[in-house]
Formats: sequence, C-alpha cells, structure tokens
Amino acid sequence: MKRLSFPSGAARHTLALATATATALAAHAQPAPGTATEPTADAALTLGTVQVQAASAGPLPVRNVFSSVDILGASVLQDQHVDHAWELFARAPGVQVTPFRQGTDAGRFSMRGFNGEGRVNAVKLLIDGIPSNDNAGGMPYLDAVFPIDIEAIEVVRGTNDPRYGLNNIAGNANVVTRTGGNEGRAIATVGSFGTREVQVTKGIESGNWSQNYTLAWRESDGYRAHADGTQRALSGKWFYTSDDGRWRTGLTARYYRNRALESGYLTREQAEAAPRSSPAYASADRSERETGQLALHIDGELADRLSWSAKAYGNHYENQRWVRFSQAAVQQERDNDETHRGALTSLTWRPRVDWAHEFTFEGGVDAQWQSNAAQRYRTIERLRTSTFRDWNFDLDTRGAYLQAVVRPVAALKIVPALRVDRIGGHFSDGLAGTSAPVHDYGTIRQPKLSVAYALTPDTSVYGNWGRTFQIGTGIDAYRTQSRNLDPSINDGWEVGAKFRPLPWLEARAALWRQRASGEVARVLGVDGLPDPGGLGNVGRTLRKGYDLQLNAQLHARWTGWLAYSRQVARITTPDPSAPATAGREVENVPHHLATAGITYRAGEQWELSASASAQGDYFLDRTNTQGRAGRYALLNLGATWRLTPAMDVSVQVKNATHRRYVYAWYDSGSSGYSPGDGRSVSASLGWRF
Repeated sequence: MKRLSFPSGAARHTLALATATATALAAHAQPAPGTATEPTADAALTLGTVQVQAASAGPLPVRNVFSSVDILGASVLQDQHVDHAWELFARAPGVQVTPFRQGTDAGRFSMRGFNGEGRVNAVKLLIDGIPSNDNAGGMPYLDAVFPIDIEAIEVVRGTNDPRYGLNNIAGNANVVTRTGGNEGRAIATVGSFGTREVQVTKGIESGNWSQNYTLAWRESDGYRAHADGTQRALSGKWFYTSDDGRWRTGLTARYYRNRALESGYLTREQAEAAPRSSPAYASADRSERETGQLALHIDGELADRLSWSAKAYGNHYENQRWVRFSQAAVQQERDNDETHRGALTSLTWRPRVDWAHEFTFEGGVDAQWQSNAAQRYRTIERLRTSTFRDWNFDLDTRGAYLQAVVRPVAALKIVPALRVDRIGGHFSDGLAGTSAPVHDYGTIRQPKLSVAYALTPDTSVYGNWGRTFQIGTGIDAYRTQSRNLDPSINDGWEVGAKFRPLPWLEARAALWRQRASGEVARVLGVDGLPDPGGLGNVGRTLRKGYDLQLNAQLHARWTGWLAYSRQVARITTPDPSAPATAGREVENVPHHLATAGITYRAGEQWELSASASAQGDYFLDRTNTQGRAGRYALLNLGATWRLTPAMDVSVQVKNATHRRYVYAWYDSGSSGYSPGDGRSVSASLGWRF
C-alpha cells in the first residue's frame, strides 16, 4: 500500500540535493537505448530547483491544472534582494507587476490582461495554501513573506482551476514556504538608498517533530525623498508526523509590521525633471500596516488510496494611511480593519480501475467569514476635520468543487470539473444610518474542462475552457440601491503546447481568450469626496493574448529563460453611463510583458547572473484620451562568491542601465506619476548553519 511520505530532515535534504542534480541534468537527459519512455501529458514549466515528490497520495498537485502553470523554485527566489515579495513575481512569465511605491501600499501583481490598480484584483493569493487576499482582493499579507523563507511559488493563469472561487478571476498564486529540515540560513545586506536588511531562518527537525522559524528586518531611506520605511516580520511552523508517516498535523503563524513615509505623486513634468523629489503637499503623508495569520493544518490517509486534507485559519489586517493624491486634493486618513476566518477541506480518491489507465476523483468545500471596517476622514497635517466614510460589512462565502482526472490511455488526460459558490453578507453605513444585504448573486456555477495529450514523451498539447466569477468589493457587493446586480461571469479558454525542440531546451506556447459579462471596477476616490459606490461598472470586456516561453539548461553551468506575453483588454459593450469607452482599452494594461535571465556557474565558488524585465506602455483611462505611460526595460546583474561551504558574499545591481520609468494613474480628472527606482547596488553576506 502506498502511503503519504513526509520525509525526515536528513531525507529531505538528500531529496533536495538529488532534485537539484535532476534539475540540472533532466533537460538534456536521454533515455537509455531500448528503454521505452511512457508519454505523459503535462503543461507546467519549472524554473529553478523545486522538490518533487510522487503524488500517490494527498491532494492533486498543481501540475494537474492543464493551463499556463509556472513553478518558480527556491534557487531563483531566496537570494533576491527586493523591497517587497511581490517584486519576485517579475520573474514569472505573463505576470504584470505594478509598483506604486507609496508607503505600505507599495505594489502588487496581476495577470491575463487585468491590471494591479486595485479597481479589479483578479488573482487569488495563497500562502502555504491559506487564502491571503483582503476584501478588495489586494495582497497585504504577501509583504510578510521574505525571500529567504520561500521554497517555491506556484502560478496558475487561466479560468480552469476549480479549487478556488472568490478572487480567482484570472488565476491564482500560491507561495510555499520552508517546512522541515535542520538547515539554518542568515543573510545581512546593505545597499543604495540607505538600505539595511537582516533575514534569518532556521529549521529544527527531530523524530516526529519539525519546527521552522524566520525573522526579518528591513529598513530603507528609499530612492525618492520622504520614502523612509521599516519592515519587521516573524513566522513559525510546528508540525507533527505520525510514526507510520500517514498523518501530519501542524500550526503556522505569521506576523508583519510596516511603518513608512509616502513620497507622493508627481506631475508628468516633475517626474521627468526631478524623479527623486517629493512634492511639498505630501510632506505629512505616511502609513502603517500590521498583518497576522494563524492556521491549523492536517493531512493524512483515511484509507488505502483515500487522502484527506484540511486547513482552518484566521487572518487579521490593519492599515492606517494618510495620503494626498494631488495638489488639488485634500489629505485623507484611510483606515482598514479586517478579520477573515475560514476553512478548506478536500478528499482525494485514487481507486484502481480496469477501464482506465489512471483515475482520480477529488472533491472539496471551503468557507470564509469576513468582518470588515473601513473609515475615511478628511485631514490637515494628519488631524481629522471631518468623516466621509464609516462602513462596517460582513462578507460570507461558501464554495464546493468536484473534479476528476481521467486517463483512458497513457497519453491522454481529461479533467472535467464543476465549482459552485454562494455569497452572503450585510453592510451598514454609520454616517447615513442605513444598511443593506449583499446582492442576491444566487448559486454561481462554474463548469470547467481540460484535456491534454502527449504526442511524444517530449511533446504535449492541451486545451481548456473554464468559468470564473467577479463580484463587487466594499459597498459594491451590497444592495444599497434598488437594483440587484448579478455576478460578472468570466468565460475563458486556452490552447497550447509544451515541447522540447532540443535536448537542453523546453518550450511552451499558448493562445488564450477571456470574456466578462459585466465587469465591475472600484471607484478609487482620490479626491476625498464621498465614494458613490455601485457606479464603477465597466461593462462587457474581452481579454486575449498569447504567451511564449523557453527554459534552457546547457550542462550544469548555464541556465536561462525567456518569456514573452502579448495581451489586450478591451471594453466591447460599455456601461450605459460611459458610452465613450465603447471599443476602448481597459486602463493600465500594457500590450506586452517580457522577462529573461541567464545564470553561469563558474565552478564551485562563483555564480554570475543577469536578468531583464520589460513591459509596454498603457492607457491611463478608459476613454484612452489621457495619454500613455508605464513602459520600461530593466536590467539586473548579480554575482555570488562562495568563501566557504557555509559562507558566501553576493553583489546585486538593480536597474543597471539607470533607466527612468514611472507608474502612472488617472482618476476623476486627476493624475499622478510615481518614478521607479534608479540604479541601486547591494552587497550581502550569507551564512549557512
């Protein structure tokens, strides 16, 4: 009988070493003469070293999602020096990174023609499988994860993953952190703009018990004036594995705090003439953020070929921000206080059947209960003068899914799936003295189908169709007006091929489309006026594009990758209140995204690397009349020297060519420009213990 395997510390690191060797050699390995290689359908691509374990038990792995799946391993993540973890997603193919660089609201990532503005947040974020979005779909909990603690990042683009409902509009991303082992690692960094950072992680594994701790501190003056910030993070994991290896239970905890000044938004002319400046009107702007996550995990084998997984969690998020978006606007204090509690569970059955080469059936249920408060005040130098928002609202979600992996022959996999969600909740406006129920969204059904076929051991083709949904956030999810709103239904498809044209080269090409029946976007309210709510309807939209990816491994010394995505997001039928947007493009969506990199290992002591990321410019508004901005192409360089097996020194140069670029927005007649960081240099001392 095959059973779950949760390896001991020594076994885990033996596996990691074996996997590293396999990663270095698999790309050009050839089967032995006369050896038959069974074709297997798989659409996922992996960059870096990732631990791979047989999926004979436990939930279906992410590789069973036949879509554009990318897995970034620890070897391309843990040694990166970034201000925030969302910046690591710049290495992921087809992912757009939006850098606000304003205090605690520093940025986020998005995909599939959706932007990261905050109007529509279309990515489900998970940290160790725990849902980690705020009510608006933002990603404040991601800041609590520092690179040294990341084991892998799993990115799923598309509409055919049934595991998640709310926020899973265009895909999902799961950040997997270290578990088990006895390795210790510490990194101390100093760099440009007064940057100082310390990251420490330690695993302790003995017998049935494993513990993991991570401590991080980062302080920086920032590239621009009035951009100082201090971040602190602490996390712990405690797991127990039964003697027979069939059950594992654990507790995870994570805490984060950030205090930062905000440099403010410039005009286009100011951003070009003095990109490091901060406007005088932003001198009193700053923000504070605190997040906490606590989760219980249990995984095990109920019977032969029947696995169970369950998680229960609590997330808490507080953010206090004083911000003035332009000279003409008033300063606002924006306070958010959110507590989300939830649970997820799944059963996975892998019976032996005579009618198919392989069959797996999985079902899961999940629920989340949100308790949210949002207040806004007009202020002068952070002193309150009046209140213009006082919201308290609950949002409850309940979902369930069924999916089967049917492999009638070795080369063919068919994955039908169905997900259903229901939404509940209640809203109260403390200023108006009114309340409202959530819109009657009904039962939101989301059928999905994926098919993959292995033409040869090195070539697979796949296709999928799936449905996801979007509802309003904040006040827009509730019936504050007489009209009831339906959810916006997103129907998407993708066709693609994964193949190995050369023994050392792996590639994937995909073509995709996604339509929304009635997209809703938040009104951001940068002018300090009361938020009207419910008036941010975009209309019917169409997003389409294609993705091209290459991963190369030349012997054990050279590795590289190249990815290019072309995309467009267009309003096909506008909301009746905005006829001028008909046929126009959705704001802040660049037409192309690109990322590339190369690493050279010069023996046992030296490692040299170069990476680049680029995106096109985008329209600033939905009528496409306010100009374009946002284009960039950035080059990063790195070098690591291993002084001893336990100690290394590394140097990284970001934006090596000192290219100027900006993030820009337009809203309610106002616009703002936030220049990106210029060239920076950092030096780090790493120690393994």
